[in-house]
Amino acid sequence: MQANLKELSPAKINLFLKIVSKRDDGYHNIRSGVTLINLFDEVVAEKNSKFSLKYIGEFSPENNKFKDCIVEKIFTELDLEKPNYAFTIKKNIPIMSGLGSASSNAAAVIRILEKLNYIDLKKKNFANIGADVPFFIYNHDSLIKETGNITIRQSFPKYYFLLIKPLHNCSTKKMYTLIKSEKLNFDVNYDTDVINEEDNGNDFEPILEKHSNEIKNLLKFMRGLPDAIFSRLTGSGSCIFSVFESKKKAEESLSIFTKRFPLIWAKVVENNFIHN
Repeated sequence: MQANLKELSPAKINLFLKIVSKRDDGYHNIRSGVTLINLFDEVVAEKNSKFSLKYIGEFSPENNKFKDCIVEKIFTELDLEKPNYAFTIKKNIPIMSGLGSASSNAAAVIRILEKLNYIDLKKKNFANIGADVPFFIYNHDSLIKETGNITIRQSFPKYYFLLIKPLHNCSTKKMYTLIKSEKLNFDVNYDTDVINEEDNGNDFEPILEKHSNEIKNLLKFMRGLPDAIFSRLTGSGSCIFSVFESKKKAEESLSIFTKRFPLIWAKVVENNFIHN
């Protein structure tokens, strides 16, 4: 077994997100175009006498504990014995933001476990650990369907994003409880594996705008930025992004934003950042 292993744990952006229907099991079917961005948490595993888990970094939790720790859930859901490795996760991605950091962390740990021969990726169902975990396991841009368990590889345009994290935090679980089933659009055919003109917007935006004036005002500001192709919420929030065709235009808008909102976390990121 290797002594030290490291995995980058990328964030994601939902270019669009449609809430299709509520399921009999209480979960929701969704349809979303998801792209990876060059903002990463870092997961390091070091050989040790016993298993341990430590969070560090700007967005690490108080007292080094998350209330519902997704890494611990890996071992309970998959009935795995914990390896004698010390895991350290450096949190560079804002949490409760719609960027998928928890699921991405879980997927990075799972990839490390595969390298340690603790797990076979082909023989496990990872959707029960977290809805976005299957997407992050394979780490490629995708159209995701149903509860996130279906991932269809996609290619999206090269974009540069101004990404901001409002002060408001969003619990994914709570956001889904606010969905009104009668408002869902059952007439549109979401079964197709081809992205079409109906694939736009984020159905969580009107919900969140009703519950947070901050989000409502920031979305309005971001939509008014010069040269922005479109501006949108990612996931169930609370991060908002504006899309640009060049890094220069994104950085110019970052300057405009930080002058107006100096206390809000903001960063320019990009997708399709791996050049072969």
